[in-house]
Amino acid sequence: MLLLDIGNTNLRWTTQEAGRLGEVRILRHGGGVPLDLLADWEAIGAPARILVSNVGGAAVAESLRRVARAYWGLDPEFVNTRADFGGVRIAYAEPARFGVDRWLTLIAAHAPVLEGVGTAPRQATLILDAGTAATFDLLLADGRHLGGLILPGIEMMRNSLLAGTQIPRIESEPAGDPWAQDTGTAVAAGSVQAIAALAGRLLDRLVELAGATPRLLLTGGDAQRLRSALDRPFQEIPDLVLRGLLQVAENET
Repeated sequence: MLLLDIGNTNLRWTTQEAGRLGEVRILRHGGGVPLDLLADWEAIGAPARILVSNVGGAAVAESLRRVARAYWGLDPEFVNTRADFGGVRIAYAEPARFGVDRWLTLIAAHAPVLEGVGTAPRQATLILDAGTAATFDLLLADGRHLGGLILPGIEMMRNSLLAGTQIPRIESEPAGDPWAQDTGTAVAAGSVQAIAALAGRLLDRLVELAGATPRLLLTGGDAQRLRSALDRPFQEIPDLVLRGLLQVAENET
């Protein structure tokens, strides 16, 4: 089985055999299927199925359809959000308005076995997906999704501030203290600390609602930029959306 996670900027893909995910490859898609991806796919055998999470738009979806048909005579299966699946019940009244990537992270987080995390009893979870946008979703141990928040991701925050002011762009990443002694670093630190601080606030609220200590799962392309800023224990799982796709495939069989 071939699994693809098409985000706003990046495309992640892997293969699945015997219930396990293979190596995850990450490419920028630019609204289409990257040439590097075509080179990789020429070296693999025809998959039985192609499951896709797509929030990257119609153009990349159509490009993927053409490639899959040309290579293997297969049509990709684009997964859609469901109100109640795999024990997860989402909070949105209109499931179609809840991003499929966010939904799949919930499915993966609620799975009975989460590789790298273990088989501990299900627990309340805050999922932070740090990408082009930063999304937060709160999940109770019984599979009830409470809802979530969306704010601009690190680069989007920085770009919006720089576009609306006379502050020059200075390529800088925060290190050490959560504050800065120069303007460029202050902009960089502010974008990281805002996301990290919101994670702490939501975890505190989730403790009150769950009556137990929740876990924090970190995923997304900018996850590594948040590691040092988070002041709560967390587990970083880069391929959380792909794991959700695998759960969907296994629950459907």
